[in-house]
Amino acid sequence: MIHWGFIGCGAVTEKKSGPAFSKVEGSDVVAVMRRDGDKARDYAERHGIGKWYDDADDLINDPKVDAVYIATPPGSHAAYAIAAMRAGKPVYVEKPMAASREEAEAMNRVSEETGVPLFVAYYRRTLPYFRRVKQLIDEGALGDLSSVQIRFAIPPYQTDFDRENLPWRVKRELAGAGYFYDLASHQLDLLDYLLGEITGVHGFAANVGGLYDVEDTVTAAFRFQSGVLGSGSWSFVAPGDTRTDLIDFVGTKGKLTCSTFMFSPIVLETTGGRQEFREENPENIQYYLIQSIVSYLNGVGPVPVSTGVSAVRANSVMDRILKP
Repeated sequence: MIHWGFIGCGAVTEKKSGPAFSKVEGSDVVAVMRRDGDKARDYAERHGIGKWYDDADDLINDPKVDAVYIATPPGSHAAYAIAAMRAGKPVYVEKPMAASREEAEAMNRVSEETGVPLFVAYYRRTLPYFRRVKQLIDEGALGDLSSVQIRFAIPPYQTDFDRENLPWRVKRELAGAGYFYDLASHQLDLLDYLLGEITGVHGFAANVGGLYDVEDTVTAAFRFQSGVLGSGSWSFVAPGDTRTDLIDFVGTKGKLTCSTFMFSPIVLETTGGRQEFREENPENIQYYLIQSIVSYLNGVGPVPVSTGVSAVRANSVMDRILKP
């Protein structure tokens, strides 16, 4: 049985992740921590968790806590993860892995030095939707893959207009960068899972809307180790209700289109015609990845598909795009 402690118990833990730790066989949650003690207590009471803390060290050093889930903004991931691993406790950390490549690499060094496992919440690697995409690519439905293109555009969030109370995702000291770091990390890690490592990248970033200080518009071109070419464009200041969330894979025999966040039907177009594929997500979208981590920690499953070793590559690519 793996007894988890949460550092951070905000919105992401309410449905996406938190309940899965109790639903997965061989796992439960024994403590949560949030700097606002009242909010930590409220979360613990609502979810039937026995202990709550307002200090991360107290949770990390709780002898009843076997492993630590870190669900805070990226700026604090490295410090909490390193402290937990040095205490001998496996870590599952939210994405992006850290606020920079350097911090992510430091986390991996401590994992290697201590022998304590480190996992990152790139759960899309485990979802049936993206496993279907991988199956179609790997089985040759597209022939020889030549290129991939990400197209992503959303309008500003209402909170982006409140200069005095901006969301943490656009505060560099908390998030590492802006929405690009938060959302594109999923897409770039996903491409790493589907196509292999990105070895060459060039990018440009700009602030067009002036709503906050970090980037709101990004373009990039990249090359995979396999030779496949890729490109991406991201806008977080699109007009009106504009929402674009598409990834196009093009090969010598066809084209496949999917989305990252909207989970629109996967469309495969070849000379043989057009096919659509629909896959369902689990109620708690991180369930399958958490299940694989628990199985591994309990000694009954293989190494999970998202570790610090794989996740650092997304940080590296993003930093090379934003800091050419």
